[in-house]
Amino acid sequence: MDDLLSEKEQIEQIRTWWSEYGNYVIGGVLAGAIGLFGYNYYQNSQMNARLEASALYESLTNYVVSGDLERAESTTSQLETEYGSTVYAAQAKLAMGRLYMDRNRDQDAAEVLRELIDSDAGDELKDVARARVARILLYQDKAQEVVDLLEGRDSVAFGAIYSELLGDAYHALGRIEDAEAAYRSALMDPMAQSTIDQEFVQWKVLDLPQTTAAEEPSVEADEPGAEESE
Repeated sequence: MDDLLSEKEQIEQIRTWWSEYGNYVIGGVLAGAIGLFGYNYYQNSQMNARLEASALYESLTNYVVSGDLERAESTTSQLETEYGSTVYAAQAKLAMGRLYMDRNRDQDAAEVLRELIDSDAGDELKDVARARVARILLYQDKAQEVVDLLEGRDSVAFGAIYSELLGDAYHALGRIEDAEAAYRSALMDPMAQSTIDQEFVQWKVLDLPQTTAAEEPSVEADEPGAEESE
């Protein structure tokens, strides 16, 4: 009898507890299910977005290789509008920079690469874009703009490249000592062997004109009456 009453009491306690807290339990279960569904939906939507952006970027690279400028521009615009937060939108600007240069539209190439530099893209992609803009500026005889773009900028992976480009800019500006220092900095960079043509940079150093100090004759040799005083 005691066991029977005990069991009835337990059932009654469960009923009482459920009447008081059952709604909270149901609400918690529903909240957890909704949260899980939302998370899975978000993950799936992100994955789908990456796949769609990847497919568009693959199409873009085909247009770039074939030289189809109109379709390349349209695809780049779509990537930026619909998938601007993905890496593919940033890489698209690099691809367009190449296509514009192939079409001798260097100013358009510089502009699309500057857009990448000013964007929220990763530092590595920005470094690539910055180096390409510097080369375009050198091609356009805008050496001072190269200095403004690269001077004082640190980059582990692109340090040697930046130094060589700065050396070219300094040379064009007649800043020979700065050019030599930049070239030597490029050669001494830990990444030099894998990022620049070291032999070519060494030839650039050897090809630099002598500085004014090295070209100036000694004062004693030109001093009037120096021979007479002896």
